[in-house]
Amino acid sequence: MATVSRALLLIGSALIVYIERRYVSEAITYWTGSSTIAAFILLGCSLTAFVLALGSALRPQLKFIWHCFIRPLHASDQRTRLDNFYKGQADVYDATRGGLLRGRNTMLNLSASHIRTMRAKNPKQKLIWVDIGGGTGHNVELMDRHFPVSSFDAIYLIDLCEPLLQVARDRFAKRGWTDITVLCQDAIEFALPEWVRSDPKGSVSFVTLSYSLSMIPNFYALLDRIDYVLSPENGLLSVVDFYTSGKQPSLHEKAIGGTSKECGWLSRWFWQIWFDFDHVSLSPHRRDYLEYKFGTVKTYNGRNRFVIPFIVRIPYYIWLGRSRSCDVSRFCHAFEVEGGNMLGNCSPASFTTIKDSETIPPLEIGEPVLKTQASHADALITVTPPLSSFHYHLGKPWRLPYYEQAIHKAFRTFIYSFTWEDPEVDMKYLNIGPEDSMLVITSAGDNALHYAIAAHPKRIHCVDMNPCQGHLLELKLAAVQTLGYEDFFAMFGDGHHPKFRALLDSKIAPLLSSIAYQFWHINDNAFFKAFYLKGYSGWALRLARVIFSIAGVSKDVEALCNAGSIAQQEQIWREKLKPVLLNPVVIAMLKSPIFCWNALGVPLNQRRMVLDEGTMYEFVRDTLNPLPSTYSFKDGAYFYPLTLLGRYTPSSCPEYLTRSGFQALNANNGEATDAFRLHTDSIYNVLRGLTSWSLTRAVIMDHLDWFSPGTKDVDDEVDQFYRVLLPGGFVLWRSAARKPWYCDVFERKGFTVTALGVRKGPEVPLDRVNMYASFWRAAKTK
Repeated sequence: MATVSRALLLIGSALIVYIERRYVSEAITYWTGSSTIAAFILLGCSLTAFVLALGSALRPQLKFIWHCFIRPLHASDQRTRLDNFYKGQADVYDATRGGLLRGRNTMLNLSASHIRTMRAKNPKQKLIWVDIGGGTGHNVELMDRHFPVSSFDAIYLIDLCEPLLQVARDRFAKRGWTDITVLCQDAIEFALPEWVRSDPKGSVSFVTLSYSLSMIPNFYALLDRIDYVLSPENGLLSVVDFYTSGKQPSLHEKAIGGTSKECGWLSRWFWQIWFDFDHVSLSPHRRDYLEYKFGTVKTYNGRNRFVIPFIVRIPYYIWLGRSRSCDVSRFCHAFEVEGGNMLGNCSPASFTTIKDSETIPPLEIGEPVLKTQASHADALITVTPPLSSFHYHLGKPWRLPYYEQAIHKAFRTFIYSFTWEDPEVDMKYLNIGPEDSMLVITSAGDNALHYAIAAHPKRIHCVDMNPCQGHLLELKLAAVQTLGYEDFFAMFGDGHHPKFRALLDSKIAPLLSSIAYQFWHINDNAFFKAFYLKGYSGWALRLARVIFSIAGVSKDVEALCNAGSIAQQEQIWREKLKPVLLNPVVIAMLKSPIFCWNALGVPLNQRRMVLDEGTMYEFVRDTLNPLPSTYSFKDGAYFYPLTLLGRYTPSSCPEYLTRSGFQALNANNGEATDAFRLHTDSIYNVLRGLTSWSLTRAVIMDHLDWFSPGTKDVDDEVDQFYRVLLPGGFVLWRSAARKPWYCDVFERKGFTVTALGVRKGPEVPLDRVNMYASFWRAAKTK
């Protein structure tokens, strides 16, 4: 602040001299007797003031450049090199690293929210924080914004550089923090004072490495030491640092490393050489060993663009992890037994048998999750890789892990930001209770949440090949548990929350899977304006707004959604909106297969089913025409008001957005949400992993409309439904066709197929959406 004040003072003086230059010039001319000399004196004074002001303002940056890039170190050992490097710039270290060392605040905010979650389970556990390579103590000061320093039982700041530690001591003294211990120690041999009296194993709750792991030569010894002292059940290790990484050798390691971990060859080559000049190692081995030694809880891979945006992109990562010896049995059971999966798990050890004659002793590096029997003649090397981040997760086992395949990459975002089937009509036929187990299409998760609120089934398997649909439902489940109703409705009702990113890091993140957190961190602007205009379905909503604006009926749209009676609603539709939506231009767009897929999520095969039974005009007419005269958009028929207004209202919204629905999901520590298991896979693969007779109900929406007629995939899937469903169980689905071709497949496989509703014209709707031409049930009677 003092530097800025001095700069402003000098600039102000220069401006005064410039403004009053005529009078100053006349005075100097009078004393010197020469106007030329006066002009040079005036110019020299102005330039001097400007240079002094500029030098004062840029002093921290100039010191940083001198000590980092120009001044020779002349030191051979690590301690002397660090002292020489930082001695002349310790006082400006924090002022010059804000843009370079990105992610520190996010790492600490995430750590604080995860610590709160862990403390809630064990509030009496001592909370000891060790900040390794903490230097000036900036991390401690920053952490106080997210988690009060006074809440820690003890804080230790460890660094090998005395000049930086002196800044930390001054900082803590100024803040009156007397319970923080500053230790000048080598990180690989760090020792806390109380360890003299007892074994330090498992005694530390929280360890941070903020841009220090890349500077510690013997990082293997450091991470081994941290693993020894970190509490197995209540310990958290948090790291933020630069890195480089090539292609991952396996899908499992790729899943642990997270989205966008791989760096291009030029980036790897350049940044490793660049940072090596300052004895900072960006070799991939550090992060690889970190992810091997500990269980990953969260990871995020970013690019620092502070120098020249979009050109200079320094890779950095944020990583949170736990001891691999923590109890993961609940998550193993959720994935292997409840989810019926083995893919992406890595819990079975990949054992290699070694003959005794080869005289290689067994290695004891951790306990395998699954025990195997060895023959008397053989020895086993029981080295197991870390499990997926799902297994070390702090929240509930909602999101089952998966390996990213080519088909997953095809989905850049979610197609559906809202669910387009009426769950109230489903509930009339489902007849479910607490003992039922269901399989449903994930979509946006609205209907699955409705079933959980209304019936509390034992299990709800939500399946979707699009990972982003799983990310969306996972966000809703986590937000229900961590936010108040007002924040929750602002996000998913209004579709707008300006502080979403702050809520994500400080509250929601601990209950999200690592992959879902990465998605919402990258897309943290999703709730900045209008959430429901995001995703593929958002294109249709945007286009509708443009059409209404051009036609001059935008106010009539508002009036339709707020009409006080069915009669008024029907009149507005008939006189104002029907001519706009059923005009030839709109119908021509709906005929386009590209528009149908990208804006409406209608695949080619389903579009073909519509056209096989009539025209696109007839389908749209039969869909929209009966709704305004049947259901109140203002009170309950929430589907079309969302598409017309881009938001829900408290009186017209899905059940999970009502206050009573929110409270039902939140009650008893979210007991109703315990039923959810989110699969990122095909329905066939999920069914194949489930045991026989393990499901009682399945709701597959219009899923089978996506297949080509006669495809063997449908036969295989129906076979699996028959195997998995309990006798008396059934499948519900909707179709764009009045008589879909695959009804015959269900009958041929032994199901009893019943039409629960078939649309017969533009007079009577099937439900509050009425988008589908028919509604079906296939029951397993034997």
